[in-house]
Order: sequence, then C-alpha cells, then structure tokens
Amino acid sequence: MKLSDMRRDYESQGLRRADLDTDPLLQFERWFAEAEAAGIEDVTALTLATVDEEGQPRQRTVLLKDVSDGGFVFYTNYDSRKGKALLARPRASMLFHWLPLNRQVIIEGQVNKVSEAESAAYFASRPRGSQLGAWASRQSSAIASRADLEAQLADVAARFGDGPVPLPSFWGGFRLMPERIEFWQGRPDRLHDRFEFLRHGADSHWTIQRLQP
Repeated sequence: MKLSDMRRDYESQGLRRADLDTDPLLQFERWFAEAEAAGIEDVTALTLATVDEEGQPRQRTVLLKDVSDGGFVFYTNYDSRKGKALLARPRASMLFHWLPLNRQVIIEGQVNKVSEAESAAYFASRPRGSQLGAWASRQSSAIASRADLEAQLADVAARFGDGPVPLPSFWGGFRLMPERIEFWQGRPDRLHDRFEFLRHGADSHWTIQRLQP
C-alpha cells in the first residue's frame, strides 16, 4: 500500500464571495439542504473536537440535532469524556465533511449547556430504545463485557416497565455558539476555495475573508 500515490482532483464548481450569504448560519443551512438533497448519508454527522483537562485533544463523531438561538446543538452524557471536557473547557470545534460535494464546514466557538427543558423535549422525542440506552450506559467508562452492558440495559428496562422514561440528570444538550465558521469548496490542482467568517462577541458583525488554500 503506497499512500503517497492515493489522490484525486476535486472537480467541482468554485465558490465566490458573491455566492455567500452574509449570515454564515444561513449559508450553512443552504449547504446543509444541498447535501441533504444530494442524498448524502448521515448528513448531520460531524466530527467534534475538544480538549480535556490535561490538554489532550480528542475527536469523535456526533450528530447535529438543531440549529437554533444562534448555535449548533448536540446531545450527550455529561459524564462522558466529551461531556467532562466541555464542562471543564467549554470550547469546541465541529467539522462537517460532505465528500460527494467536495465540501467542508468548520465551526469553532464557545459551548454552553442547553436548558433542561430543551433537553427534556428532545429526549422525549427519541426512540424508547435510545432513551433506555442513555440510562443504561455509563458512557466512556470501562466495562468487562458486552453481557454486562446488556444486563445494565435489562435492569433499566425493568425499572421503567411500560411507563415513560424520564430525562437522566446526567444527560442533555450543548450549544456551540460560533465565533469562526469556514466554508471549504474543493477545486482542481488543490487550489481550493476557502472563506472564513469571524466575529468577536455575540453582538458583533461577521467579517468575511478569503483564505489561501
């Protein structure tokens, strides 16, 4: 396997400043709709990067569940590695990679917990199996076997029976409030189009600049 010979050219239309909405959240929604229309599987999937208390960067895939109140919302166990990292150092970076369209979006900024009411409303909309799984899994903790995990799930299922499954106190949402958003469009010869939106403070205006590839 010779990785240095593995490459392809990105044959796609360019991205011009005139193509961009002045509001990067509206521009994101436009690209998201185009990715969805293109039939991209798991279009909500993103790579979430955090830094733990020891300064170790970590990445994982999570699913975007809402774009509201000026931010990007995802849900997790607050006691998981990412949950603890975000509570200790509430900043993160998101990467959406829609490869069939030769597009990436990078979003960086401050992270805050969503309200308990918002978490509860989303939790109630989840399939029952996912609700029980949130209770059963001590996310990121070591476990001896799959059988032990399934036993934990069985205990939770027995506890709640046929009744409603409430929101766990250790589970809920985070909202990333963007301070930087980059839109990347792949182009031939690695001369990609990149535009960066920046702002300093929630009430400030976005500035836009083209970046060299």
